[in-house]
Amino acid sequence: MANLKASKHKELKPADLRWKCDPNIFEFDSTGDLEPIEGILGQKRAMRAIKLGVDLKSPGYNIYIAGLSGSGKATTVKQMLEKISSKCPPLYDYAYVNNFKNPDSPLLLTFPKGTAKEFESDLASAIEVLKQRIPLTLESELYTNRKKIIVEEYGQAEQDLMTSFDKKLREKGFSLGQVKVGDAIRPDIIPLINDQPVPIFQLEEYIKEEKITKEQAQEIVKHYNNNKEELQLLFKKGLKLSQDFQEKLQKLEKDSCEVIVKGITEGLKEKYTSNSVLSYIKQVEENILENLQIFIGQKSEGETTKEGFLIDYFREYEVNIILDNTEIDECPVIIETSPTYTNLFGTIEKVSDGRGSWYADFTNIKAGSLIRANGGFLVLNVYHLFEEPGVWKTLKRVLTYHKLEIQEAPYLFQMSPTSLKPQPIDIDTKVILIGSDLIYSYLSQREYDFKKMFKVKADFDYEIERSDEVLIEYARVIKKLIRDDNLKNFDKTAIAYLIEISAVFAGKKNKLTTRFSQIADIAREATFWANEENAEFVTAKHVERAYLFIRERHGMLEDKITEMFENGTFLIDTTDERVGQINGLAVYDADFYSFGRPTRITATVSLGSGSIINVEREAGMSGRHYNKGVLIISGYFRETFGQDLPLSFNANLVFEQSYGTVDGDSASCAEIFALLSTLSGLPIKQTIAVTGSLNQKGDVQPIGGVNEKIEGFYDICKMKGLTSTQGVIIPIQNVKDLMLREDVIESVRKKNFHIYPITRVEEGIEILTSVKAGVKGIKGYEPKTVFYLVECKIKDLYAKSRAYKSNNQTEQKKKSRK
Repeated sequence: MANLKASKHKELKPADLRWKCDPNIFEFDSTGDLEPIEGILGQKRAMRAIKLGVDLKSPGYNIYIAGLSGSGKATTVKQMLEKISSKCPPLYDYAYVNNFKNPDSPLLLTFPKGTAKEFESDLASAIEVLKQRIPLTLESELYTNRKKIIVEEYGQAEQDLMTSFDKKLREKGFSLGQVKVGDAIRPDIIPLINDQPVPIFQLEEYIKEEKITKEQAQEIVKHYNNNKEELQLLFKKGLKLSQDFQEKLQKLEKDSCEVIVKGITEGLKEKYTSNSVLSYIKQVEENILENLQIFIGQKSEGETTKEGFLIDYFREYEVNIILDNTEIDECPVIIETSPTYTNLFGTIEKVSDGRGSWYADFTNIKAGSLIRANGGFLVLNVYHLFEEPGVWKTLKRVLTYHKLEIQEAPYLFQMSPTSLKPQPIDIDTKVILIGSDLIYSYLSQREYDFKKMFKVKADFDYEIERSDEVLIEYARVIKKLIRDDNLKNFDKTAIAYLIEISAVFAGKKNKLTTRFSQIADIAREATFWANEENAEFVTAKHVERAYLFIRERHGMLEDKITEMFENGTFLIDTTDERVGQINGLAVYDADFYSFGRPTRITATVSLGSGSIINVEREAGMSGRHYNKGVLIISGYFRETFGQDLPLSFNANLVFEQSYGTVDGDSASCAEIFALLSTLSGLPIKQTIAVTGSLNQKGDVQPIGGVNEKIEGFYDICKMKGLTSTQGVIIPIQNVKDLMLREDVIESVRKKNFHIYPITRVEEGIEILTSVKAGVKGIKGYEPKTVFYLVECKIKDLYAKSRAYKSNNQTEQKKKSRK
């Protein structure tokens, strides 16, 4: 008897297969009549998150922006920040100066915006004035007279000391004189013989000449040595006298110049009242008074080293301004496109000393973009932070402690590290990272303090709900691109077609993509083709040509795979029927677009214990989602056929000619249909391909890439020849996602190709076999249906399994008796 025929199932109409953007909804003729959009289309959630991060000044409220696409991400963020940032904190200038007490720890001076340069100029002017006034002060009559008194007092005291000692020596037959030792002349005790001074080394000659006896000479030498000790004491007194004299002269110089120095610096103290600046000015005063010889020319300003390098003794009084905000009127927004360690955090440059060594001082400290953005925003691409050693680690440290110590970059081959340790700078910079969701998830899991530092995540949606208002705004986005890239104006047919392509990229009729980078590329190339034709406007024809040419340019992978179907390398049937074999659908990712192609799935069954073997999993070629889908199939069979008797079969499922990893659950429906075909013995139409996932209850669930899959099977059918019986089964939930090509829609219109939406497994198996699926009654499934045949097969396998076990037990008993 014949099986029960299935009733005819619903097919989709051409109107269901694509949303068409009507150019007449636009009130403009071309984009020349439009104003470009300023800002970002949609993204209210992301904008609210960014505003929160911008306005909330608490620690850790830095921002991570995920999902923002396009080549101008950072510029887009900058425009957003400039628009939504409200109150900007006071900005400051930063300068490093010499620490006269500890030169290895330069002092940080912080000034209100625009006053660092004034301080630098005022201090330089003060130094120049002192260069002139100090020498004049030390040449004045008052100073000269006071110095003369000190010199005379010193001369008299020295003379009295020498005269007293000389008088004492003469009483003993000696005098105080001078002897020449080499080129030097030193004081010495000289014996007097017959009132004539005779150096001690000439006594031998006097003995030979019998002017004195040897005993007299020995007596002279004895007294000479005794007086020598007194001469040493005299030297000490003279040295002490000289030191006192120098101290008095220095004190005189300081006292004379102190009034001048403090008088000049007093103006600086009145103008700059912060504690750090006042402390530094005090150090400058003390250093000037300790180094007056520089100002009076005892150390030449143009003096050079042996190697010819100029010595600048006044360098110590310079001001190294590392950040000047004089010209900044709004919150600084710095986009750092090359965040190397030096560019981001600054550095301490080294200078050659001419002898093969390198040195650095406070004037060699340089600021980075983190300091330039202080009080504002620093925009970074998160990927770049891991390209150079030390950048991410240092950034985390700065964001944790809100202080920056400028140091050299941690290079691996550093010959001579500097000993400078500048005072740290307080950092109040809001850091904004631009990256992907993947990187955010990775950092959140691997960096325990990442979420403490970046508490605000701004998620930019990759699509936007379509509406008439959004269509107008989308046209304004395209107008902005036209203005920025100096493109030709688009007429409204071009805008309409470009928006349709946007819906194709979004993969849904009621959505448009916000990944504008690909749309922008198509617009630019459409302008190129319009220029080739010297057209006044870009039209839909130019947009279509650009879109097709881009697909063709990036379509090598698709062509290679299609070629393998054409020459029979990949086996696929698009006609006839076969048991246990079905056409599944897979999606391949190319660099610009994705495309679909059919793949053969087969199923076999044998006696067993109800296991469904996933060959891909056994071979290590399946992903987790695919494995889950196969387990769901097992659950479905137990639910549908395993309630009254055990499933006494094993099944094998295979993606034929699959040489890579298989993942996703969109083949679950196809695999169920192949198993049902094998168990029922009913052949499946090879003219129809299937996509869709399912749950254990038999409900069909939506999948991704539905457009690519339908078009992929259509292309293979067209290549092998359309028979008017070919088509695709899809989940009914995916109907809203359909944005098919015009040639596919035209074939559907001519009944050369068919698309069947289904909600249950029963619908799909009926379409594939033309046999009714069957409804379960008290005595089982109604006869002559698919499920009835499956149930009969399972019962048959169960009976064979029991018979096999019974025979096996009998054989075992016979062996045991023997």
